[in-house]
Amino acid sequence: MKITKFKSTAILLVLCTLFIPFSLFAQSANNGSSVWIWALNNIFLVLAILVTLGFLGTIMKLIFDFIELQKLRLMKELGVEKEIVVEEMKAPLWKRIYEGAWNIVPIGEEKNIDLGHDYDGIRELDNKLPPWWLALMYGSIVFAAVYLYYYHWSSNDWSSIQEYEIAMEEAQVEKENYLLKQADGVNENTVTAKLDEASLLAGKDIYMTLCLPCHGAEGQGVVGPNLTDDYWIHGGSMPDIFKIIKYGAPEKGMISWNSQLKPSSMQNVASYIFSLKGTNPANPKAQEGELYVPSEVTENPTNSEEQKDNIN
Repeated sequence: MKITKFKSTAILLVLCTLFIPFSLFAQSANNGSSVWIWALNNIFLVLAILVTLGFLGTIMKLIFDFIELQKLRLMKELGVEKEIVVEEMKAPLWKRIYEGAWNIVPIGEEKNIDLGHDYDGIRELDNKLPPWWLALMYGSIVFAAVYLYYYHWSSNDWSSIQEYEIAMEEAQVEKENYLLKQADGVNENTVTAKLDEASLLAGKDIYMTLCLPCHGAEGQGVVGPNLTDDYWIHGGSMPDIFKIIKYGAPEKGMISWNSQLKPSSMQNVASYIFSLKGTNPANPKAQEGELYVPSEVTENPTNSEEQKDNIN
């Protein structure tokens, strides 16, 4: 048997021997699922196996090279093609690997692949594609087939739409966490009215617990001033309302809630009070303070009656 046939047979046997235990292990590890599905779910292990195969292949190559060198040494002793034998024996391993990856026909043998087309001294040769290029192409074909089967034809529940939806859900959670942190960092200089239903309901709960005794259930005013008209003692803008809740007004009997409420909670209750403007409750307390005229359109809540109905 020639050495080339021996090498091909040995490589094939090694690959089959390694593939059988790998397949059995994959089947048991994934409870009977497809080997390829298991491989995709354990890509790093597969890469480690491929590196191991590459290492074994290199060892086999060194063994075969050693056999070739022994053959060449024998040919040298017999006086057969002495110059070629010496050149082959001196070639380093990396050079032989490089030449094997390109498989370039030696210049002295180009006549065997000459197509007979000569253009200004440039000959057309029938060179085969380099082995490294063919390996990449065949590997891409195999990868594409496995990819298509797993992601488009198999029974797994993965899809690009599902992956997108999961990513959007994760992004929404991150956004909510970020906004929560931002909300607790709000102050009288950065506060804005939050007139969405959830914020107003949260603000109403706080108002009914802490503010109702002094300002009434509808903000009409009891001991404290009326919160529904246009007259305000300390200003009627959103920052003014937030500030009076935060620092209080001891001279008026209004305590500071800064130590008992988080900034986000003070923003919610301030937004609820802000939404009470113009609701005209029954038996409102007389006007106190000065007429407040909004300096910006955004400071004047719209659809106050509708917002009031939504949270009642």
